[in-house]
Amino acid sequence: MRKIKETLRLHSLGLKQQHIATSCAIAQSTVCEYLRAAEAAGLSWAQIAELEERELSARLFPERFAAVRGGQYPPPDFAAIHRELQTHKHLTLQLVWEEYRQACPNGYRYSRFCELYQRWRSHQDVVLRQQHRAGEKVFIDWAGDTVPVYDRPSGEPWPASIFVAVLGASSYTFAQARRTQTLPDWIGAHLDAFEFFGGVPEIAVPDNPKTGVRKACRYEPDLNRTYQEMAAHYGIAVVPARPAKPRDKAKVEAAVLVVERWILAALRRRKFFGLAELDQAMAELLERLNDRPFRKREGTRRTLFETLERPALRPLPAERFQYGEWRTARVNIDYHIEFDRHCYSVPYQLTGQQVELRASAATVEIFHRGVRVASHVRSRVPYQATTAAEHRPRSHQKHLEWTPSRLIQWAASVGTATAAVVERILTSKPHPEMGFRSCLGILRLAKQYSTERVEAAAARALLLNACSYQSLKSMLERGLDRLPVEPAPLSRPAVEHDNLRGADYFDTPTLQ
Repeated sequence: MRKIKETLRLHSLGLKQQHIATSCAIAQSTVCEYLRAAEAAGLSWAQIAELEERELSARLFPERFAAVRGGQYPPPDFAAIHRELQTHKHLTLQLVWEEYRQACPNGYRYSRFCELYQRWRSHQDVVLRQQHRAGEKVFIDWAGDTVPVYDRPSGEPWPASIFVAVLGASSYTFAQARRTQTLPDWIGAHLDAFEFFGGVPEIAVPDNPKTGVRKACRYEPDLNRTYQEMAAHYGIAVVPARPAKPRDKAKVEAAVLVVERWILAALRRRKFFGLAELDQAMAELLERLNDRPFRKREGTRRTLFETLERPALRPLPAERFQYGEWRTARVNIDYHIEFDRHCYSVPYQLTGQQVELRASAATVEIFHRGVRVASHVRSRVPYQATTAAEHRPRSHQKHLEWTPSRLIQWAASVGTATAAVVERILTSKPHPEMGFRSCLGILRLAKQYSTERVEAAAARALLLNACSYQSLKSMLERGLDRLPVEPAPLSRPAVEHDNLRGADYFDTPTLQ
């Protein structure tokens, strides 16, 4: 901003140019330039005192004023310049000015260019003062700084994230350390904050973290399913701040700064070996922070909370929210879906279709088009499967019923001889499962032929020691089961003859 009139006023009081330059915060050469211009124009201080700054500038520097009025100094497009500076992080105002001077050699010099830009920006960057109603909003964010927590066995540190929540009307603040910024810690920190406040406000205003907001949007942000479910359980609305608009949650931005200065900075020399130890130290400092008097108003955060905010909060629900993680999955051809390296069954009719699952600490629920189709106890055993029998097709259920005892029991429903044949087949194999198909084939013959014929064929097979599926099938096809069983021929006695040599002959050593 030009200070011509003030420079000339101080000169009229007899001050030296060096003192005038220091008082007006301008260069001494500029003071000299203003004094020479006033002397050339023949103006005394009495005349100058009655002139406005703009009129005085036109009288002292007519050629410059005429150049501006005549359009020789074209005004830069500061809106476009501001967009470029916001888009390109390495772009500087000096480079923009140099490009402007190349296009307009008679344009503004650098200092005037910067002054006009800052003046334009000051009119654009106005802030709406927000008035927060008691019990209306809680502002939520992660602190930028972390706290190192050391592992006892190894001594290696890992960074603990700091969750901060602040109520809008009283600035009553909650801070807690969390191991990560993942969804379970994000939801768990919300629940602890509500219990710390002893109630629930109407609206939660978070930033746009991936854990809470699946897709950030200025107009219709897409919330995470679990986050939305938690909000519905507590009857709270979630209204994320606009992307890249931190002033939408200025309360928590200021609260984060306060927590970093009055809590994290106070703990900078301490060494923590667990989240519980860190949370206890933070809780003590948090009490002091909420009891700290305001500088520009009466009271503290706690007194405002107790008198203004607490009565306006809605009560907590009877039960604490049970965390459940939502996922989408496609059913495999074995009518199972995988979650956390464990497989869970669904009705086989859903094979190849997309389903949703909600996994809590105790259960895994599976939904198809909003309808729950399966529920299982959650298992932590990796690479195994939890399967409900009713989810299998009937053919698979029957296949799993193939056990040696079950097959013998089925065969006994045909007859005792059939059961004996089945048992002999199973015991003759190195592993019983190798005889399952033969036994099932014999049982299927009972559907093609009558049970009496199969039982007769089985009795014949036992006598002939021909216990196999092919033997029984051949007997039934040829009708041998209807024929009486011929007794086995009697063995003939050994023939006695002088020319027959017995075993003793071969035991006699031969003469060489």
